[in-house]
Amino acid sequence: MNLPDFIAKRTINAKGGAFSGSIYRIAISSVAIGLAIMLMSILILGGFKQQIADKIYSFTGHLQVSKYTLSNSLESSPTTTNTDFYHNWQDLDYIKSVQAFAYKAGLLKANDAVEGVIIKGVGVDFDTASFSKNMVEGTFPNFTEDEYTTDVVISEKLAKLLQIKVKDKLLMYFVQNPPRYRQLTITGIFQTGLEEFDERIIIGDMGMIQRLNDWETDQVGGYEIFLKQGTDIDEAETEIFDKVNSDQFVNNSKQKYNQYFEWLDLLNQNVRVFLGLILFVACFNMAAVLFILIMERTNMIGLLKAVGADNGLIRRIFYFSGIRLTLKGLLYGNVLALGLAALQYHFQIIPLDAENYYMSYVPILWDVKSILLINLAVLLLVGVALTLPTFLVTRLKPIKAIRFD
Repeated sequence: MNLPDFIAKRTINAKGGAFSGSIYRIAISSVAIGLAIMLMSILILGGFKQQIADKIYSFTGHLQVSKYTLSNSLESSPTTTNTDFYHNWQDLDYIKSVQAFAYKAGLLKANDAVEGVIIKGVGVDFDTASFSKNMVEGTFPNFTEDEYTTDVVISEKLAKLLQIKVKDKLLMYFVQNPPRYRQLTITGIFQTGLEEFDERIIIGDMGMIQRLNDWETDQVGGYEIFLKQGTDIDEAETEIFDKVNSDQFVNNSKQKYNQYFEWLDLLNQNVRVFLGLILFVACFNMAAVLFILIMERTNMIGLLKAVGADNGLIRRIFYFSGIRLTLKGLLYGNVLALGLAALQYHFQIIPLDAENYYMSYVPILWDVKSILLINLAVLLLVGVALTLPTFLVTRLKPIKAIRFD
């Protein structure tokens, strides 16, 4: 039998006075609340990062292969799909899919309103499943290789500006020589919450852009590369750059839209400081509680020393007492945090302003690894902090301790 742990258990579970009970509840509550706040912070931050990254990648892919050009035009310079990489990308096990795209600028006109936009042309290889989470109304156009369609999806922001809805028709004028226009049909409305996309991009058939630009069927603006989860984007970029043609380059979405990822990194730093402060407070509270517990049990310490118990055994009694209180706090903290996170995950109880936060509710990411690491960090750091007040035991003399009141 582990004698220090046995005595610690009886000490914690003993029916003491109101003061002892209050101290135990404060100790457990401080750990539980601190852990719950830390877990919720990590789960919410992870949700923010995943949601924003998914929105960007679903629209642009993780990497884009395009043709080298010195032009600053918003439109794509044509490159070819007749390359070894495009036809053999399946040989690279870290690539999930590859899809072609092309951009073309123009003016949308509807109900006497005019907006400058860029139409992004995509084909039959477009990953509609990944993009479907951005759709708020209607359906995505059905593209075929045989004949192009004038069906498009438009952002909710543009739809409000132009006062149009699903199944409405509008004209798009393309600035080129000679000028051309097409009558487009709205089949769906999307919303990413990211101004970069919602304010100026609509999605249509790449075949229409190829026809407008007099391109061949193998000519596209470029192709987007989607990587499998867990793949290092920078390493993939370097390897793919060595495999594409000499007149092509590889662009990284993290660099292209770095303003969003820098914002997320700033949030990361703030959360780290926040977690450090909470962890410090939890350690300080537990050390203070154990110090009070030792002072309250001074008579018991004197009796144990009188019957031959050494300082090491008595210190372990109080150390195990603190660990037991910490474990109870961890249990309650996990139940509280994971319960609140589950409610938010399933019912989206807490809303957000999409214009400021890029999403309409607080997101949750279930990161089991982070949950376990935070629990382990709290247990280890509080365990280290608990060793300090136990040194008080060595300064107590048996006779004075027994007479202590």
